[in-house]
Amino acid sequence: MADAPRFRLAETECREWPFRLRMPFRFGVITVTHGRQAVIRARIVTEDGREAWGVAAETLAAKWFDKDAALSDAQNEDQLRRALELACAETRAAALDTAFGHFANGYAPQIRMGGEERLNPLVASYGRALLDRAMLDALLKLHGLSFWDGMRMNIGGLAPHGCAPDLADFDFRGMLAGLKPLTRVQARHTVGLVDPITADDQTLRVEDGLPETLEEVANTYGHRWWKLKVGGDIKADVDRLSRIAGVLDLRPGYRASLDGNEQYEDADGVVALWRAIEAEPRLAGLRQAIAYIEQPVKRAQALATSMDALAKHRPVIIDESDGPLDAFVTARGLGYSGVSSKACKGIWRSLINLARCRAWNDEEGAARYFMSAEDLTTLAGVCVQQDLALISLLGLSHVERNGHHFVDGFSGRPKAEAVRFMEAHQGLYADTPHGPRLAIRDGALDLRSLDCPGLGATEEPDYTAMEAMPRAAWPPSD
Repeated sequence: MADAPRFRLAETECREWPFRLRMPFRFGVITVTHGRQAVIRARIVTEDGREAWGVAAETLAAKWFDKDAALSDAQNEDQLRRALELACAETRAAALDTAFGHFANGYAPQIRMGGEERLNPLVASYGRALLDRAMLDALLKLHGLSFWDGMRMNIGGLAPHGCAPDLADFDFRGMLAGLKPLTRVQARHTVGLVDPITADDQTLRVEDGLPETLEEVANTYGHRWWKLKVGGDIKADVDRLSRIAGVLDLRPGYRASLDGNEQYEDADGVVALWRAIEAEPRLAGLRQAIAYIEQPVKRAQALATSMDALAKHRPVIIDESDGPLDAFVTARGLGYSGVSSKACKGIWRSLINLARCRAWNDEEGAARYFMSAEDLTTLAGVCVQQDLALISLLGLSHVERNGHHFVDGFSGRPKAEAVRFMEAHQGLYADTPHGPRLAIRDGALDLRSLDCPGLGATEEPDYTAMEAMPRAAWPPSD
C-alpha cells in the first residue's frame, strides 16, 4: 500500500464483564480466582469520509502491570481504566493520522500523562494498546482485509519515527512484506505456582470434566511446550520443578520456558537457582528442555543489573520490565537477548521489537536476539484471537496459553455469542459438553480461520451482555 490511509478517532465505547476462574491461578505475588475483561469499541472516520467500528478486548489484570502491594486489586483495575481514558481523550483530540502515526505520535503524551497520574509506563501502554487494536480492527474491516494481509501491505503506515530512534534507517516496509504468518502454532501450557501436579496434590477437585492436574493436562492436550513458574525460594523451586519433571520426563522431546515473574531480588539469586537445578539429578532432563528464562529479577533491579552470568547458561528475556518503548534496547546492553510479545503491551511495540531483533542479528551475524509469545490470561473470543493473530504474523512458533485452562471456554458470556465464534473459527474452537472451547490438538492451535476481515476476528461479542465501564477512581486521594 503506497500511502497508508489516514483517519481520525470519532467515538469510543468502553464496556467490561466479570469472569470467574474454574481453579485458582498463582503467578508472582497474587493468586487469582476471578477477574474482569475490558472491551473497547472505536469508530474511525477516514480522510475521504468513510467510517467503521472496530473492537479490542483484554483482561483488567491486577498485580501484573503494577505489583505495588499497597494497591488493591480494584485500584489496579482503575489504573488500567484510567490509562484507557487518557488514550481515548488524547487520540480524539488528535489530527488525521495513520494507524501507526496515532500510536507513535501519541506514545510520548500517553507516558507523560500517565506519569503525572502515577501510572508506570507498562500501565500507561495498556490504554494505547487497546485503543490502537480497536482502531486497526476498524481500518481493516473498512478495507475488507485480514490482519495478516493488511499488515504485509503496511496498511498502518509503520515507518521510522522518533519514538524508536534506534531504528531510524530500518526498512519496515520490507520487513512487513516478507512476513509469513503461521497457521499452526504450539500452545505452551503454564504451570502456575499452586497448580496440582498429580492427583495426590488435590484435597478438593473441580470435577467439571476438564483436566485439572499437570498429568491430566499433558494427557488431554498433548502439549510439547510448557511454561514453568518459580517463586523465589530456591529449595521450594527445585523441589517443585523436580515433581514437575517427574511428569514431563515421561514425554520425550518436550521443551519449556522458566518464568521468574520478578520473584528473585537480583541476578545472583537466579544464578544460584540455576546451579541448584544443575546439581539436582532429577532435573537433568528438564534442565536440557529449558529454552530461556523469563523476567527472573524484580523490575526495580532488572534493568540496572547485568544478566551476563545467567545468560551464559540460558538466554534471558524481559517481560514486566518492558515498560518504556526502549526497554529492550536497555536490556540488550545488560545481557538480555529476548523480549516478550503480548497484545496487551501493544501491536506496534511488538513490531518495533521484531525490527530490533532483525537489525541486531544482522549486525552481529548470528540469531541471538528473539521474541517470545506470552499470555495474560487471554479469554476466548476477540481477546485470544487478536493475540494469536499477532504472534502468527511475527512468526512465533509457540505461545503461552492459559486462559482456556483457568477459564472454562466462553464462561460468563451468552451461549449464542460462543456459538457464533465457534462456527466462524471451527479449527480454533471445538464444541464440547461444556460448550465451545479453545481446541488444542496434539499440543497445537489451528489459526487458519484468523485470516478474515479484521484483526483476527470478524465476529464481535454481544455488547448488550456487558456493563458500561465505570469512570476510573484514579488517582486516589492522598
